[in-house]
Amino acid sequence: MTDIVRAIVGNIHIVAIFFAANYALAALCAVREILASRTSQGSIAWLLSLLFFPFPVALIYLVFGWKFFDGYQERRLQSRNARPLRAQDLKVIDRETTDDWPVLTRVSGVPFNSGNDTRLLIDGQATFDSIFEGISQAKRYLFVQFYIVRDDALGRELAVRLAERARAGVRVYLLYDDVGSTDLPRRYRDELRAAGVKVAGFNQRHKFLRIYGPMRINYRNHRKIVVVDGKVAWTGGINVGIEYLGQDPKFGHWRDTHLRIEGPAALACALIFREDWEWATGDALPFEPPAEVETPGNVPALVMATGPADRLESCAIAFTDVIAQARKRLWIVSPYFVPDTDVRTALLAAVLRGVDVRVMLPEKPDHKIVWHASNAHADHMVKRGVGVYRYTAGFLHQKVLLVDDKITSVGSVNFDNRSFAINFEITVWMPHASMIEAVEAMLVDDFARCRKVGKAEAADRSYFDRLINSAARLVSPIL
Repeated sequence: MTDIVRAIVGNIHIVAIFFAANYALAALCAVREILASRTSQGSIAWLLSLLFFPFPVALIYLVFGWKFFDGYQERRLQSRNARPLRAQDLKVIDRETTDDWPVLTRVSGVPFNSGNDTRLLIDGQATFDSIFEGISQAKRYLFVQFYIVRDDALGRELAVRLAERARAGVRVYLLYDDVGSTDLPRRYRDELRAAGVKVAGFNQRHKFLRIYGPMRINYRNHRKIVVVDGKVAWTGGINVGIEYLGQDPKFGHWRDTHLRIEGPAALACALIFREDWEWATGDALPFEPPAEVETPGNVPALVMATGPADRLESCAIAFTDVIAQARKRLWIVSPYFVPDTDVRTALLAAVLRGVDVRVMLPEKPDHKIVWHASNAHADHMVKRGVGVYRYTAGFLHQKVLLVDDKITSVGSVNFDNRSFAINFEITVWMPHASMIEAVEAMLVDDFARCRKVGKAEAADRSYFDRLINSAARLVSPIL
């Protein structure tokens, strides 16, 4: 091997070809960045880096700067246009609520649906008790999608239940993210397939995405969706792993929130799963909506799917618009707090309007770099009047937002640039008094288990802490 390397390095022609190819790649990346620029600051940083350090920056740009999801957008449009709007679908559209929230509906591309029964599921045990009960009742099809699926006690219980339904004649589909579930063994998947379960990784047929490079490590499907027969769905922040049940001694109690949806919004979750499945596998999902779309409740809900294939920065636009609607209170709960300039501006504008702006974050970290970046952004907010609260009763992982008595959301979106612009995410928006009151009661209880970060604490960080936090913040656009 050493002799081969020496021969290559010693051949001036091979070296020249290598450098020429790298400069050509750097030039191509520079043109792509100019054409697809989102912010001038970020683009200038990329262009200068490509100019002065074409190697290895050109390769790094392929990982973090170049999106390859045009095909996903085309498949989404084909999927939605192929399904005619039935008279029954028109009946469940909540036109009044849709008109009240025009930005949410336009960036989502779907209206609010009425007639839903929605219930908060607090923490992992309640969530999986509900999900497993729903799985046992599946008669026609079962869609299951998680960012993380582990081969531990919880993951194996899920596998047993999915296999049982598949053997009973239910069409069962399991979709996982290749990065989040990178430790999932082949044996786990093979056993499910042997039982008749269709199993796929989100990037499995996209060879360029599967290697540990270009986009596999950056663009991820962070959604969590379970759908039973198009009638009941579950979504939120919880993945499949014993830590989500509070059984990991490193984290202890794991505070998280999920949502059970019954009604037309469950069908919306099924359609999102279909789009992901068809992108992942290239196969059409044999999916038919229920003959009768039941309306068991009175909660209007909008299920918003966002990701790097969107024509607009849909997630960031939606959250920024909702923040701008706040007049009395704005409560944000997220394990990570790495907002971009637009979101920071919206939060500070809310403070200047006299809004009670609170951000609840974990006291302990799970990902150190993101945690340090979150600390830098949180200290900046504290100094400018935002209330930052650290959850001390375990690890905090829920993704919840509450605005006045107007609207609340539960989903998979973290309050960071990765969720707003890079990951595929899902959020359920609910502007109904019953859900607003339920979320308020839940968060009041959570705030009672927090400590508030004072301005003195933020100002008195050690020089080393401020250096580490600020350094982490510099890479926050890709965290």
